[in-house]
Amino acid sequence: MRFKPWPRPTAFEDTARKRAAYRHKQVREQAALPLFAPVIAERQLGVDEEMVRRTGQWERQQAENRRQRAAGWRRARERLFAHPTGERLAIRALWRACPYPADPSYLGTLLHEIATGRIDPAHPPWGGRHTLTPRTTPKPASFTEAFRQIGRRTVGGGPKTTGADERLFCGNLGSGILFLTSRVRLCEPNESFYTSSNHRLRDSHVGRGGHWVDIVVRGTCSDAELILIRRLAQREDTRPVRVRRSLGSARESERECLRGEDRAASREPDHATDRTAPCPNHSASP
Repeated sequence: MRFKPWPRPTAFEDTARKRAAYRHKQVREQAALPLFAPVIAERQLGVDEEMVRRTGQWERQQAENRRQRAAGWRRARERLFAHPTGERLAIRALWRACPYPADPSYLGTLLHEIATGRIDPAHPPWGGRHTLTPRTTPKPASFTEAFRQIGRRTVGGGPKTTGADERLFCGNLGSGILFLTSRVRLCEPNESFYTSSNHRLRDSHVGRGGHWVDIVVRGTCSDAELILIRRLAQREDTRPVRVRRSLGSARESERECLRGEDRAASREPDHATDRTAPCPNHSASP
């Protein structure tokens, strides 16, 4: 019979912290009713007497907990032995393999579910009989169907600039789970880095003439899937879209992007430049 051993009884620990807490409790009780403070003080036990009382209570409580747990195991075993021998052996084998904790209450729950027909001992709902099938979209019709947004934050910005939105998407086109990070970047290298906070991959009508969308893909992604991601994203945004694989660790890429945007944000508007990747329409192929 699978069971979880109950902890052995331990002695009560009389510490200085417990004594100080009890003294504070005495002071609070007297301060709550100032007019009856002397009467309350007379009825309160001393610190040594309170520690003795707690020692006895601790021993009695441990014994009661062990008694209740043993009684629970006896009740569960009585219900188990009420079944025929063949069925009882099958239930015991099921109990050894089930994911329930080895407590008498869970054994009683298992017996109840078997009695009500919710669990068949011959075909339990665990044991590797069920395989998990990931949700994939091998032929998505839109970007929203293929990828779901799971995060959003504001990056860049400074005293004279407004940060741009960075969004995180996840999806599975068949080769494995993919994480997409989209961010709006400047298209003209000599353009001031004054951007609007509502620059998004979709539903934005601000700065479409001077910005482009940079999408970084993390995960196992084939060339065909990379082209598919770019086509789906371009359908939902009139700005140029560039899709590329992540180079290096995500931590180093994030640090580099933040350093570049902080340098651009610290410059004056007339002399500010954007040192991010070039616009896809100028020198970079999607």
